[in-house]
Amino acid sequence: MAYVLLGIAIAAEVMATSLLKATAGFTRLWPTLACLGGYLLAFVMLSQAVKEIPVGVAYALWSGLGTATIVAIGAVFLGEPLGAVKLVGIALIIAGVVLVNLTGG
Repeated sequence: MAYVLLGIAIAAEVMATSLLKATAGFTRLWPTLACLGGYLLAFVMLSQAVKEIPVGVAYALWSGLGTATIVAIGAVFLGEPLGAVKLVGIALIIAGVVLVNLTGG
């Protein structure tokens, strides 16, 4: 169940981060409320997940998968460039998450 909560935390963080541009610097009410609500949900779910998952493992998954997903969303939906260096960086993040999980249990 802890990994389900962590999955919800990751999804909420990705949704909230995806909305940051739409908030226009937190000047637009509804995107701002949705963004802040997403971050609140993300932290609540993460705090519940770390009751059973080691903090280092949970945070590595949360931040690493969230970062990789945001880069993909930026490239696909926001027209952000996705070059070789960025792809190598994402691969290194994913490799780091894998290493932390292999040694974190």
